[in-house]
Amino acid sequence: MGRVAELAGVSVRTLHHYDAIGLVQPSGRTAAGYRAYAAGDMERLREVPAYRRLGFGLREIAELVDDPSADAVAHLHRLRGLLLERRDRADEMVTAIDRELSTRAKGLEVTPEEQLNLLGARLYDTIGDAYTATRRTDPRIAAQIWDALGDARTVLNVGAGTGSYEPADRRVTAVEPSAVMRGQRPPGSAPCIDAPAECLPFADRSFDVAMAVSTVHHWGDPIAGLREMRRVARRVVVLTFDTDEPGWQDRFWLTRDYLPEFTGVLAEFPSLAGMADAIGARADPVPVPWDCADGLFEAYWRRPGAYLEERVRRAMSVWTRVGPEAEGRAVRSLGDDLASGRWAERNGDLAGLDAADLGPV
Repeated sequence: MGRVAELAGVSVRTLHHYDAIGLVQPSGRTAAGYRAYAAGDMERLREVPAYRRLGFGLREIAELVDDPSADAVAHLHRLRGLLLERRDRADEMVTAIDRELSTRAKGLEVTPEEQLNLLGARLYDTIGDAYTATRRTDPRIAAQIWDALGDARTVLNVGAGTGSYEPADRRVTAVEPSAVMRGQRPPGSAPCIDAPAECLPFADRSFDVAMAVSTVHHWGDPIAGLREMRRVARRVVVLTFDTDEPGWQDRFWLTRDYLPEFTGVLAEFPSLAGMADAIGARADPVPVPWDCADGLFEAYWRRPGAYLEERVRRAMSVWTRVGPEAEGRAVRSLGDDLASGRWAERNGDLAGLDAADLGPV
């Protein structure tokens, strides 16, 4: 047991804890009653501390290592990608810091734009490193999206991110402007082009369908991007957010009770009617399952404790947009209400629901 803990770089107590919570359980016991770890157990034990040192929570790690579609090689690829991405981002920040230090040493003024470049220009380059942990395809949402694709054989995925919801039985081309997101696309995924939604590098009617999933709110000009999608494809399928309904902010307890700043995040977001008109579409609600596998903003509506986890929030652009002060206040208030039982008193009716209509359409 001590030797296993030494090899894994954890304490024996940590091994006992992993066993107790079902994260890494030995396959057998010795005649003396000691834990006996098989080769497969050791592979899993290697992965758990590795993800832990990258900042993942134990619940997130359990979801990753229990993924039936990922074997040891897939985990190694994922870990390698995360480490390379962090190294590259660290190198970029060191270069930017050195550049600013050099500028200041010469007595020159550093512009606000140059200061902001130190943190990265794109929001996805800020939140993107959390996507592999929490933003995965939910099969129930996927079924609704893929049903909307109909008999399309060629699909353009705009704002494709890491590739969630790309159908495996169609010929997919992806478009994603963030290098961080492109770098996290798994091996064998669709070819991905660096381009913004507002300027798609394709001829008219190049695809049967253009799709965009939980990305329109990141675009500089959503209506222009939607019109581009309609130009390059015969049909358009979009999963986005409905702000047309009066009092839409109160649909979700998190925005209603803890994060009113969410209203400001979507203050300039186009109306659902305007977006539907831009692509000639109708709007259908997309219920969010209570155990949604895709960690979008509303995903944890019946699992409120998840919003207290830093890693979960980092994969949601909302928290970056509202700023650290609003985020800290919301997290503290929610934590207090969960501890006191006040949240349960306010939202006890949610316990019996399997899915909720919270705005995605």
